Amino acid sequence: MGNEDTAIDDIRAALKPHGIFLRGVLAFDGDGPEMTGGRAGTVVLLGNVGGSIWPAFAAWIARHPGIADPLDAWSVDVIRPVADAVGGVAWFPSERPWQPFQQWAMRAEGLKSSPLGILIHPDYGLWHGYRGAIGLLRRIGVPPAAKGPHPCDHCPDKPCLTTCPAGAVMPDRFDVAGCRTYLGGAEQAQCMRSGCIARNACPVGSQYRYPPAQLRFHMDALGP
Repeated sequence: MGNEDTAIDDIRAALKPHGIFLRGVLAFDGDGPEMTGGRAGTVVLLGNVGGSIWPAFAAWIARHPGIADPLDAWSVDVIRPVADAVGGVAWFPSERPWQPFQQWAMRAEGLKSSPLGILIHPDYGLWHGYRGAIGLLRRIGVPPAAKGPHPCDHCPDKPCLTTCPAGAVMPDRFDVAGCRTYLGGAEQAQCMRSGCIARNACPVGSQYRYPPAQLRFHMDALGP
């Protein structure tokens, strides 16, 4: 690694064993985020597709029991050395300086928000995420993101709006406080055991649904 001409391929190859994929490459003309030496000309957005990260992350967390914010810590542990190796800088949703990951994702993959507040992908549905990004000083030209129709606009039944037992999912917002209150009650077992009922009800990308252990991990993190 280290040759900037092959940086994208190097990043892809280094992170593939961890289940982290390139989720988009953004080119900037002098307006990229600040990094040592100037402003980034390229930002490589990184994340999971379905449960792709779970085997590697589960093995890592077994070796680091009791660590705080384990998914964030694992992401840093895996991505930062790759950024260093290609002469770039790593950014994470959990660390300062805060970067506009949602805006980058919408620009890189043409995504839009779902009623649950999660960006919905036309193929992966709600079963994907962004674990970090790597900035490079050099500008690498990339084709524009494909912009397709919003998947929710072509979902006539919209089960995510009707299946939430807490009534937390609404057309214009997701009631985080209401969701947490419900999860702290006595009748939340199904959500905690099998994952968010409303999220599971979404028909888009259902084949990418997270495995049961990953669903429970995320619900434990969301719960009170």
